[in-house]
Amino acid sequence: MSIKSDNWIRRMSLEEDMIKPFEPKQIRRANDQKIISYGTSSYGYDVRCSTEFKIFTNINHNIVDPKNFNEQSFVEVNSDECIIPPNSFALASTIEYFRIPRSTLVICLGKSTYARCGIIVNVTPLEPEWEGHVTLEFSNTTPLPAKIYANEGVAQMLFFESDEMCETSYKDRNGKYQGQTGVTLPKA
Repeated sequence: MSIKSDNWIRRMSLEEDMIKPFEPKQIRRANDQKIISYGTSSYGYDVRCSTEFKIFTNINHNIVDPKNFNEQSFVEVNSDECIIPPNSFALASTIEYFRIPRSTLVICLGKSTYARCGIIVNVTPLEPEWEGHVTLEFSNTTPLPAKIYANEGVAQMLFFESDEMCETSYKDRNGKYQGQTGVTLPKA
């Protein structure tokens, strides 16, 4: 298994629609303002989050159950910014839609700009032949409110290609999150 470079990411995105919309270089400014970078990096791709956020609240329930998740556990916000309460979390979705090749596994890591502020990004691996918008989880580990910016870089995707094809892909298993769009809540 080997990590893939910017050239591979560009080729796969332009020829195979692996990432859409796709930015072939690193973008650090928009509308003459400095932003948290997104786009292709040396060995990865920095994704942006959309303006759709679901902020966790404990007002309506006292148990979080992944087998019986209640949508009332979230407050929906559509904005260019999201304020996450102290010691809480929010869900968002990538702007980019991914189509992962059968020989590829993708790992997501948070950007250092957010990590240095106590904001952790969590995403499970993108498995071979999974496709969809990635649901991002932002944990605010601080005792203060924390801000997330939509339409700017939030996490980096690292692409690993295997020497051989997997026997069973996410698509073969009819994975429950296949083709997801927008923020997708847990499914039992």
